Amino acid sequence: MSGFVVVIPVRLASERLPGKALLDIGGRSMIERVYRKARQSAAAEVIVATDAAEIEAVCLRFGATVAMTSKRHASGTDRIAEVARQRGFADDQIVVNVQGDEPLLPPGLIDQVAGLLEADPAADLATLVTPLADPAEYLDPNLVKVVSAEDGAAIYFSRSPIPASRNGEVPADARRHVGLYAYRAGALRRLAAAPVAPPEAAERLEQLRALWLGQRIAVADALEAPPRGVDTEADLAEVRRVVGEQGRDG
Repeated sequence: MSGFVVVIPVRLASERLPGKALLDIGGRSMIERVYRKARQSAAAEVIVATDAAEIEAVCLRFGATVAMTSKRHASGTDRIAEVARQRGFADDQIVVNVQGDEPLLPPGLIDQVAGLLEADPAADLATLVTPLADPAEYLDPNLVKVVSAEDGAAIYFSRSPIPASRNGEVPADARRHVGLYAYRAGALRRLAAAPVAPPEAAERLEQLRALWLGQRIAVADALEAPPRGVDTEADLAEVRRVVGEQGRDG
């Protein structure tokens, strides 16, 4: 696999867990744990992108590369696009967006999504999914569902249950989206420069802007079960429990 770059967009503000990037998990901050997981992938470089001096200071202490970005960004995608501009990435440079609240993310999934994009020259983005069989999850608007074409390209993402079931059962091909993306830098810049698309505004899903623009999103089933991210106090307690069982460097 050619050299891809991981960028971890992170900010202090969080609606449910303010300052969560700096919360302690087994003796290390959350952002340090995310960074260490990303460094275990095949990435040529891992960059933390932030607008907060507090996060920059913490990251520099544990040896991370940090890119300071604007405070005006509305999304992590915008923040990563600024890093791509700062670094002058070529249009075909593959950039993987690793969210800053995924301290248990398997490094193999980072490699998988980068490899998926590299293997599909026609794709602008790549992302992962996982089979969805639980009826409650199928109906849960907080879990994003994906429908893909035969060639593996995403057709649509939705908070609604798709494909819709007429008999009340979860369709065998139902898939849940895993929020891990790889972009070609040129496509990333175009995506960040475009206005909010109508379906994106309706669903509050940024990936729908890419489909609206006609960008191809390659999709594949994740090779490993995606872990729990940290959005709530309950999530934080569970991740701390898992890390405690694994040990400090787990």
